[in-house]
Formats: sequence, C-alpha cells, structure tokens
Amino acid sequence: MNIGLDMMGGDFAPLEAVKGVEAYVTSGNEAVHLTLIGDEAQIKSHLEAHPVAVGRYTIVHTTQVIEMNEHPTKALKEKKDSSIAIGFYLLATGKIDAFISAGNTGAMMVGSLFSIKAIEGVLRPTIGAYMPRENGTLALLLDVGINADCKAENLNQFAILGSLFAKYILNFDNPRVGLVNLGEEEGKGNLLAQAAYPLLKENSSINFIGNVEGRDLLIDKADVYVCEGFTGNVILKMAESVYDIVKRRNIHDEHFDRFNFEQYGGVPVLGVSKPVIIGHGISHATAFKNMIAIAQRMIETELLKKMQESFVVQP
Repeated sequence: MNIGLDMMGGDFAPLEAVKGVEAYVTSGNEAVHLTLIGDEAQIKSHLEAHPVAVGRYTIVHTTQVIEMNEHPTKALKEKKDSSIAIGFYLLATGKIDAFISAGNTGAMMVGSLFSIKAIEGVLRPTIGAYMPRENGTLALLLDVGINADCKAENLNQFAILGSLFAKYILNFDNPRVGLVNLGEEEGKGNLLAQAAYPLLKENSSINFIGNVEGRDLLIDKADVYVCEGFTGNVILKMAESVYDIVKRRNIHDEHFDRFNFEQYGGVPVLGVSKPVIIGHGISHATAFKNMIAIAQRMIETELLKKMQESFVVQP
C-alpha cells in the first residue's frame, strides 16, 4: 500500500506534514509506504529533526507549489511540476494508491475530476464534513461546499456515497440517512427538498429516515445528513466557530473538544474513482497523521470498489 502526501500544501507545510508522517510511522502501520511529494531539500531538512525510518518513505522532488489564492484550473495547467499536479499524476498512473493534500482545495477538486475522473454513473462527486454528536460518535454531513446548487438526483447519490463511507469508515452497520430540511413532515421545504424526498424514500440501497432539522445535527438522529453545498457549508462554518468560541472563552468540555477538526484529519472526495483526501489549510501534525489513517482505511476496505458497484446499471 502506497499513500502519497503533498508535503507543500497547507499554511504550515512542510514542517507539520513531516511531523504528521513521523507520528503516523511511529504508531506502527508497517504495511503502508509513504510517498512524500514536494521540495526534497526542505523535506529532508525537517526529517533531520523529525526522523522517519528509512524504507518507510520515498521522496518525489517537485519544484513548484500551487498557492492557496491561485486559480485552480490555471495553476494546474501552468504548474505541471507542482506537488499537487505530480500527486495526481502518480495517482492516475497507479504509482500511489491514494493522494492527500491540505493545499488549494479548488486545485484538489479539479485534479480529482479531470485526472482521476468520477465513478461511472456519479453525476457529481461530493465532499463531506464530520459532525461530532453528543453521544460521542460522528455523523457525516454532505455536501459542504463544492456543489452549491444541486438537483434532487444529486442528493440521492450523495446519500448512497455517504452511506457507504459511514458503513465502512465510520463503522455504522446500517447508516441512517436524513434530509436536512426546515421541518420533519414530508412535503416540507423548498423545491429541491420536496423533489429529493421521494427519491430518497424509494431508494432501497439506503436507510432513509426522513427529514431532519438543524437542531438534530449534533444528536443521535441520523448518521448521514444530506443537503446542497450552500446549506452544508453554512452548517460546517458554524460548527467550526463553536470550537473557536469555546477556546476563546477557555471552556473545557469533552464534547466541545471534539469540534477540533484535527482529531479527524481531512475528508475524502466521494464519487471519484481513487482515494483523494482534502485537509484544512491550517492542518497540523495530528491532522496529517489522521488523513493518512483515513486513506489507509479506504484502501483496506476497498471502499471505492464498493461505491463503483453501487452505481453499476443493472441489465
């Protein structure tokens, strides 16, 4: 198993990426080889202070970096020797089995769609976020920003992709799917929600429980919450602000500590044919370590193969 890591992506790269690699390798996981993609001199200088066992990693040198403020498509075309572009090349050609970056999110999405391609039958890939619930478990919310406008069929497919991720990565036997809405009753909501409800209700491959409201997102009401990316991004940013407020007010509470995204690392792009993990730009070592663990789990469970099988059209 070979997992590629963009060492130049993120506000604190490559130092925090190197520290994350050190933490991951120290924890065991000897079956995983890491391909570190980025400026070799910088990576090696940090490895001197944070050594990783020889043989556990390979460095692929690159000379360019796609900055956070660059136009994604333009940057990928013009910076062919960037860590993100080379990472997608290695993934597309089978030289690595998964690719991770905390760099330019737009470039990661463009690379996912045009270098790796969507799973056949998937209209739009999606990206989710974890919702820490009061009972100590995580729910998955999707979409959280890359599909601001959606059709009902998109939400139906998000539910399938999210259910498979919740089952094989979050370990729910029969994940419950809820449609984020402004009321619980069938028929509530805007035109999108009203059109999506019957599709979800008739979808035999998911465990649809109906509409869920905003007050349900942080309790044990459903395991997968689906909505269009505009609503999802508002929810995500509000959840992130909860952690910021708690820290500023010096409040110590086990539940609110779980709003620290670093505990979970990044989130996968669901619906593309190979594992791609996107991290937050301010990721530190813990987040990088956990992103590698998520990629490992996706490969071990053959999650992408299961997703592909779910979209095979039956004769």
